Amino acid sequence: MKVQVLYFASLREALGAQDALDMPAGSSVGCLRDALAARSPRHAELLARGRAVRCAQNQRMCDEAALLVDGAEVAFFPPVTGG
Repeated sequence: MKVQVLYFASLREALGAQDALDMPAGSSVGCLRDALAARSPRHAELLARGRAVRCAQNQRMCDEAALLVDGAEVAFFPPVTGG
């Protein structure tokens, strides 16, 4: 299934605005994150499991256990703090 990936804030500055991947049916957002991390050393650094990264699928916040749907738009972004 095809998935469109969007990056925001510091991830966008480092990785660009977007990516597109073909993922196997039944894949989760976590699987997508792992596939993206395998793309390059920079992707691996910024999307590493130890880093705080939030995600949303089709403009709804989700966790990494969420199953991907064909044609999904998945966004990754750092957590935001306010003051």
